[in-house]
Amino acid sequence: MKAKEKKTVNELRPEYNFDYSKAVRGKYYKRILEEGANVVMLEPDIAKSFVDSNAVNEALRSLLDLTKTTQRLTKHSSGRVTDRR
Repeated sequence: MKAKEKKTVNELRPEYNFDYSKAVRGKYYKRILEEGANVVMLEPDIAKSFVDSNAVNEALRSLLDLTKTTQRLTKHSSGRVTDRR
């Protein structure tokens, strides 16, 4: 064996010795469905702008409020040009 090669060990450390006989498959499945949890991956440049998920939620809520406000400004327009001569 060469001096630079590292010996690989396929054993878990004792603190990582999991007891899979007590594991429950899909334990949180119903809760996630009821709460409507969504996972969204942000691009790294966008993620740098936010401290945590609350900051992301706040920014999205303000954007939604803004779109509702600007929607009212343009909603009453029929889109037709009237001739007022």
